Amino acid sequence: MPDVSFTNLLVVAAVAVLAPLTVGFAPRLRIPAVVLEIIGGIIIGPSGFGWVRVDLPVQILALFGLAFLLFLAGLEIDVQQLRGRLLRFAVLGYLVTLVLGYGAGASFAAVGWVSEPLLLAITLSATSLGLVVPVLKDAGQVHSEVGQTALAAASIADFAAIVLLSLFFSASGGSTGARVVVLGAFAGLVAVTGLVVSSAARSMRLGQVLVRLQDTTAEIRVRFAVLLLVAFTVLAERFGLESILGAFLAGAIVALVDRDSSSHPNFRTKLDAIGYGFLVPVFFVSSGIRLDLTGLLHSPSTLARVPLFLLALLAVRGLPALLGLRANGTRPTVALGLLQATSLPFIVTATQIGVALGKLSSVTAAALVCAGLLSVLIFPLTALGLLRRDEPSPEALPDVTVSVAEPHLM
Repeated sequence: MPDVSFTNLLVVAAVAVLAPLTVGFAPRLRIPAVVLEIIGGIIIGPSGFGWVRVDLPVQILALFGLAFLLFLAGLEIDVQQLRGRLLRFAVLGYLVTLVLGYGAGASFAAVGWVSEPLLLAITLSATSLGLVVPVLKDAGQVHSEVGQTALAAASIADFAAIVLLSLFFSASGGSTGARVVVLGAFAGLVAVTGLVVSSAARSMRLGQVLVRLQDTTAEIRVRFAVLLLVAFTVLAERFGLESILGAFLAGAIVALVDRDSSSHPNFRTKLDAIGYGFLVPVFFVSSGIRLDLTGLLHSPSTLARVPLFLLALLAVRGLPALLGLRANGTRPTVALGLLQATSLPFIVTATQIGVALGKLSSVTAAALVCAGLLSVLIFPLTALGLLRRDEPSPEALPDVTVSVAEPHLM
């Protein structure tokens, strides 16, 4: 048996428990647990007390945590919601985001902070859908025009950012044209798989078996979901694409098939338990351990990158919200811009890929992650205050029924 120690994993698991407990004991702080998980990783890692390093057990579980995080993010996508004016607004806003992001990337490349403007543009282009949903719920705005606009914009941004990152910055290399062909072939295979899974889900005999086994030790629906996750992750790697794309699309297919959950109401709760109860926290704590905070704090000039990246994130994702200024009004538009600029999990993922490919320095990656941490701490609370002030009376609210998934991190 190989000489493997679980001591580092024990400390990581302890941080994963302490982070949400801290939030629970101090609810007025309104700090997402993911922020404390990364900060905890910094404290116990080389940039802090140096108690823990990312060894083999932590590395493997962190990799599974990243895959499950993207899987659960794909599970959030509501295809029925993305249509008509909301879809046009979200797509147009994302195109504006890419233009602004490339401009910001070119500016930072001119001063030598990044080598690939497009990588920075993609890194800044996502929105944390799982942080947007609870803010809208707290403000009573989920079913409002601005709420639906925010959900659509976040969904498109998450999906597009993952596709673009896989397309232009895959570890497999190769020309962009070749990757487009490969991505098209992979998308076709995903579509065929989705049709097969959807057809199988309508089988009455299979449905009866699934219902009989779903809440036993077989946990058959969970096993099918994990099988699809692993299969799509492996397929993405075999096609020379980033594994995160496969994990995300696996979640999207499960969401598409699992529309009627009346016969299995606990299915998604069980997936959340595996992901957010075990694997995903390991990814975030290990990300904090890897964060090069020492290099970032080495000089004032490197530390100055954090507020500048935060301003870039606000401009790149926030300014496109002005496209809906006439329809939404001033305060809701400002709130929408702040919510769109709230991003952390994708920044962590993209910077790790950028460092692995040699496209980002560890210091720049740390500055981007710190900017993401600040966006999560500042933007949602400010947006919540604006939305609550602008909240209409109950009599003025339209009678709209929309299915919204439980909030997650992406």
